[in-house]
Amino acid sequence: MKILYTDEMNCCLSYEFFTTVAEAVFNELDMSNNEYEISLLITDDETIRQYNKEYRNKDMETDVLSFPMEDDVMLGDIAVSFDTAKRQAEEAEINIDREVAFLFIHGLLHLLGYDHEISEEDEAKMFVLQEKILKKLIDYGTVS
Repeated sequence: MKILYTDEMNCCLSYEFFTTVAEAVFNELDMSNNEYEISLLITDDETIRQYNKEYRNKDMETDVLSFPMEDDVMLGDIAVSFDTAKRQAEEAEINIDREVAFLFIHGLLHLLGYDHEISEEDEAKMFVLQEKILKKLIDYGTVS
C-alpha cells in the first residue's frame, strides 16, 4: 500500500501512522490485495471549504472529504481538515490522533464504497464498522 501523504499543517502524525490505520481498515474488510494507493491531504478549514464548495456545492468547512476513483489501484483522494479535527477532539476531550484516525477511517470507507448518506441501514453499517476499527486501533495502542 502506498499513501501519497501531504501535510500542509505539520500535524506531527507520521506516514507510518496513516499506513497502520489503513492496514487496520483493509484487514477488517479482508482485503488481501496490498497494492492500493491513496492520496491523503491534511489541510486547513479554508482549503477544505473551497473543495467542499467546488466539488459538493456546499459552502462550508467540513472535517473530511473523500473523492473515490474508479481504478483498481488508486482508490482516491482524502482531505482532512486539521483545524476541524482539532476542534472536534477538544470538544470530545480526546487526543487529536484519535480524531484524525477516525476521520481517515471514515474517508477510507467512503473510498471503498461505503456511504452513510444513502440510507439509515447503510449509515448504521458504516458507523459500526468505523467504530470497530477505531476500537482495535485503541486496543493495539496505535491511537490514544
